[in-house]
Amino acid sequence: MILILAGTSDARELAMLVQQEGYPLLTTVVTESAAKSMEEAGLPVRVGRMNADEICELIKEQRFQAVIDASHPFAEEASRNALSGAKLAGVPYIRYERASVEEKPHPLITMVDDYAEAAAVAAEHKGVVMLTTGSKTLQVFTEKLINLPDVRLIARMLPRKDNMEKCEQLGVEQKNIVAIQGPFSKELNAALYKQYGVTLMITKESGKVGSVDEKLEAALELGIPTVMIARPKIEYGTVFSEFNQVIKALKEKLKEEQTDGIPH
Repeated sequence: MILILAGTSDARELAMLVQQEGYPLLTTVVTESAAKSMEEAGLPVRVGRMNADEICELIKEQRFQAVIDASHPFAEEASRNALSGAKLAGVPYIRYERASVEEKPHPLITMVDDYAEAAAVAAEHKGVVMLTTGSKTLQVFTEKLINLPDVRLIARMLPRKDNMEKCEQLGVEQKNIVAIQGPFSKELNAALYKQYGVTLMITKESGKVGSVDEKLEAALELGIPTVMIARPKIEYGTVFSEFNQVIKALKEKLKEEQTDGIPH
């Protein structure tokens, strides 16, 4: 049995490949919508967050032989818990992380280490700021930007009730909310930038599958400066960005486990 931290489209594809290789598995996700997409793909799924101890307990209860962490590049807490949980349970941990956007120096792109730094850059820039980093860290930006007279903050996020409630609580007016679900083409990104007169775009370095390329291409073609938040720095150990590499590593690690278990 293999435990796979999933929730993204590429994680779902990877889980399907693992299943096709003949390994029984369980995917874990945080939201009901992610669970639905797993079920539609014929994948068994568990919904809910788990800390390291809970992951360890689940591994032992269901006798998982390995953990594949295919969670989002910015799901830092989930990855740390998976790392610790696998270590506590004494099973191999394999990290799949989608490839980074190619690092091409561009005068319009400013790389920053975290959300607070991104908000500080936006405050200095002024103008119409489109935030495409989701609702989780929205407060970091509203605290810094929403009361500035020369900044208009446009929050683009998933059209969920809790997101709209959060916007209301943080003082983001309806006219400044773009509630829409991706993926977004370059043309749609460009149309949104033009519609709102965006002068600065803020995004995360989520990787190519996360539609970062389309956001960037549209912004750069329109001459819009972009603030990009770098991925969290985590010592994963074994990391791959190709599905076939993950499958190969899984087979090798399980073979090692079987060999180690044979009495000499």
